[in-house]
Amino acid sequence: MKKTIKQNIINLFEQWSGDQFVRTELIPPSGSYREYIRIIGEEKTAMGVYNTDKKENNAFVTFSRHFKSKGLPVAEILAVDESKDIYLQDDFGDTMLFDYIQMERKGDYFPASLILILKKTIKELVRFQIEGHEGLDYSVAYPRAAFDKQSMMWDLNYFKYYFLKLAKIPFDEQLLEDDYLKFTDYLLQAPSDYFLYRDFQSRNVMLKDGEPKFIDYQGGRKGALPYDLASLLYDAKADFPEALREELLAYYLEELSHYNHIDIEGFKSLYYAFVLIRMMQAMGAFGFRGFYEKKEHFLQSIPYALRDLKEVLQHLDFPVQLPELMTALERVCDSEFLKTVGVSKEDKLNVFIQSFSYRRGIHPNGFVFDCRIIDDPVGDIRFEESHMNSEFLPTFFKEETCMHAFLKSICAVIDIAIEKSQKQQNKQLDIYFGCVGGQHRSVYAAGFMAEYINKKYDIEVNLRHQELDNVEA
Repeated sequence: MKKTIKQNIINLFEQWSGDQFVRTELIPPSGSYREYIRIIGEEKTAMGVYNTDKKENNAFVTFSRHFKSKGLPVAEILAVDESKDIYLQDDFGDTMLFDYIQMERKGDYFPASLILILKKTIKELVRFQIEGHEGLDYSVAYPRAAFDKQSMMWDLNYFKYYFLKLAKIPFDEQLLEDDYLKFTDYLLQAPSDYFLYRDFQSRNVMLKDGEPKFIDYQGGRKGALPYDLASLLYDAKADFPEALREELLAYYLEELSHYNHIDIEGFKSLYYAFVLIRMMQAMGAFGFRGFYEKKEHFLQSIPYALRDLKEVLQHLDFPVQLPELMTALERVCDSEFLKTVGVSKEDKLNVFIQSFSYRRGIHPNGFVFDCRIIDDPVGDIRFEESHMNSEFLPTFFKEETCMHAFLKSICAVIDIAIEKSQKQQNKQLDIYFGCVGGQHRSVYAAGFMAEYINKKYDIEVNLRHQELDNVEA
């Protein structure tokens, strides 16, 4: 962020707050062109935003004020200086729902506490779509006031030109265009007198004091209900298991049922069609940001998107025939190029993770984390009869120790280390977890970290358990 922009935001903060500026924290850039900076004063804190797109700023500020008046969980707009393309809003902290999901899940297992947060998020989504729609001034929506046929065609062509063409997927342009027209006609059968958030994904939900807070709805417009739920449940790197998607879909429909005028059966009949167009829009974004703008981390989402696309294609049962579109999507799923897209294996950062015993000792060259501060399951009276049960140790560590708080802090450190290593093009990062015997606490921690890194990054992870490997040998 340029010094003049930063100073303008600081000045606006001091004018609004009457507080003395102390320091700033630059927020890492995301997929948008907006720039964020946290302003910290002696008594108050705010998030400063700079964006040269005045229409987008107007949409966000207007929507925010409207949603706030409805009691929806959005940031309050604290101050605006249109002449300098800046504004201040509430600071919701740094915990994205996406990061919380990656921290709390264990493979495909989502604990009840995490599912509760997801359901709270969905409950608020329904309020946005129905209650937030009432009285909203769509004349400020940008770039379109509705998710209409033109909007849909923009998304489909985004997919065609930035994903299909750049991924070298062959197709007949005229036949695909014909299918696009039929597909959009089918989608337009859905009632659309609701607020469509447009980019409703787990990275656009913050968690503050355990409650979901909503950001980045400046692209919102009038539209159909299924699109936003599809955006959340089929967010590629959030990687929800299919059973959880079904559970959350059922919960969403239950929340909809509280509004008597909603056509739930109509929602169900068109749901997977909206899942498909949302996935195609997202893949267009991956192609534009990844293939075209050369931002590698967007390419890391493509393998997840391909897996989801294969799953969704099994659910499709359209009353219209879309042969060229379906053929193109099948070619996407089968593409050898897309299966290996991104950084080549030899250029990727390699992360070596090892559990070990302090009795035996090691000669580490990297991060070493001492798990002996965690309660030892061997001291639990249930251990002898239960330790062969594969569920005992995960339950013990999660519910009866501070293991996950310990690991959460470590994940934050490792995130910094990985991002720094990738930036410096390092080839190796070593992480060690030790405990007394090297067979329980350190093993669990090392396995957790390996899974966390595998889920979040497209890098090589090698996991070794010093003591278990010796026992098995």
